[in-house]
Amino acid sequence: MRLTSGTTGARVLAFGGYQPARVVTNDELAATVDTNDEWIRSRVGIASRRIAGPDETVADMAVQAGGKALAASGLSPADIDLVIVATCTPEVQIPNTAAQTARRLGIDAPGAYDMNAACAGFCYALASASDAVRAGSARNVLVIGAEKLSQWVDWTDRSTCIIFADGAGAAVVSPVAEAEDKAGIGPVVWGSAGDMADKIYIKDRDSFIFQEGQAVFRWATTALAPVARQACELAGVDPADLAAFVPHQANLRIIEAIARRVGAPQALVADDIVTAGNTSSASIPLALSRMIERGQLQSGSLALLIGFGAGICYAAQVIKVP
Repeated sequence: MRLTSGTTGARVLAFGGYQPARVVTNDELAATVDTNDEWIRSRVGIASRRIAGPDETVADMAVQAGGKALAASGLSPADIDLVIVATCTPEVQIPNTAAQTARRLGIDAPGAYDMNAACAGFCYALASASDAVRAGSARNVLVIGAEKLSQWVDWTDRSTCIIFADGAGAAVVSPVAEAEDKAGIGPVVWGSAGDMADKIYIKDRDSFIFQEGQAVFRWATTALAPVARQACELAGVDPADLAAFVPHQANLRIIEAIARRVGAPQALVADDIVTAGNTSSASIPLALSRMIERGQLQSGSLALLIGFGAGICYAAQVIKVP
């Protein structure tokens, strides 16, 4: 039998991000639960977060972020032949968010599927998109991380309501340009720690997010730096050459601890969590899109991404900034 013809590598053409309009400050939360601004900042590093409106859906946010990434890429909807939405908070299980998002963006009859690797979802989806392009299964892929965590949070539980938020981030993945001889998306290092599955979970459809914060903190700050360094090694990149380190925006203390252990003191470390909160699979592309918009990263520079969360799932890869 014949096989499809692929390409030597894949790259990210553009990023796009979206945040809901409503800003919820620490002081606002302190009016309803036993907490305060200093307590929240000292433990998770968050000053404010964005919360979607009651009628704003995961698909609504995915469309906004996906549309921005598509416009920035210079491609048209007709150029996209695969859409992947990483989410763990869809309103319903079927129909999937990806197909709805594609239709609303005017993308005609693409492959479309949702992926749930929780907070590692975007890195999982980016790796899957890269593999699809390299194998020839797709030419151009729209990858979106979108979450509405606010609908799964108990707003009387201070251990979770101070952390989680809503938003979406997206990237367009395409083959490397003919003039390039190296991939723009490095090999993924991914895995899971199923023995930790009971540390972050939603018991059933009538329950809220539960998180055993200290256990997650201990695991993340010890287990993830070696994964990040392995992603650099497989990509043939010295950590000293990284321009940015963009981990999942889970907790500022976790971010800073992993960054110290990676060994890239010159890299700009994403701290989007301060004003965006923890947006799960949306956090990495959202942070990257904002860093690019602010002119903090040069095109062609190297960024190390690592996602981690419920499951427990994790994934890391090095990319070239578009």
